[in-house]
Amino acid sequence: MRFGIVVFPGSNCDTDCNDLFSRVLRQETRFIWHGEKGVPSDVDVVVLPGGFSYGDYLRAGALARFSPVMTGVKAFAEAGGTVIGICNGFQVLVESGLLPGALRQNKSGQFICKSVFLRIENNQAAITAGYQKGQVISLPIAHGEGNYYIDPLACSRLIEKGQILFRYCTQEGALSDAANPNGSVEHIAGICNERRNVFGMMPHPERASDRLLGGTDGVRMFQSFLTTGGLRR
Repeated sequence: MRFGIVVFPGSNCDTDCNDLFSRVLRQETRFIWHGEKGVPSDVDVVVLPGGFSYGDYLRAGALARFSPVMTGVKAFAEAGGTVIGICNGFQVLVESGLLPGALRQNKSGQFICKSVFLRIENNQAAITAGYQKGQVISLPIAHGEGNYYIDPLACSRLIEKGQILFRYCTQEGALSDAANPNGSVEHIAGICNERRNVFGMMPHPERASDRLLGGTDGVRMFQSFLTTGGLRR
């Protein structure tokens, strides 16, 4: 499988993702500069990494949505191609309309950088197929605008369609305000679109892909993804 990692001015997790895909998973990987007008034909999966695209001016992801490459990313996704947005990448996907909702400033008003617990809400997507439903994993977060919001009616649709993939929780798997680091509605940490080929999440699985980094809960996400061939289920 060939991964294409989009690089915006201000991206800072592109090399982390490259290390995971190329060194840990031993997959073909290439960088896609934000000025490119399309997704290369040899790419199977497009990844929008974390960072501060365009300095997060206006709001996170707001300027990156206008990059030339995003026209190609949208066409790629509409044709059924797989797109994954991590942290700032999730923000870009939401701003671009590829995923529903909005990401607002953390409820605390502060930048948060720590490890959190997540509960697997749906393991019927390619990226969660390696986990058990209800399983609790630990991944790091690092963001100032990770407070996911969606209106009640649209949120009900997310739940009905099984588009919520991860929720913030306690180590035991319980949902509580104390375990919700940014105030996200319904404790949402990651979602997918209805077709299950576009995925977005605030936590960083690439930072939990090696025991030297403190854990490997994140690498399993992409191992399962490769096992399913990246196909939605």
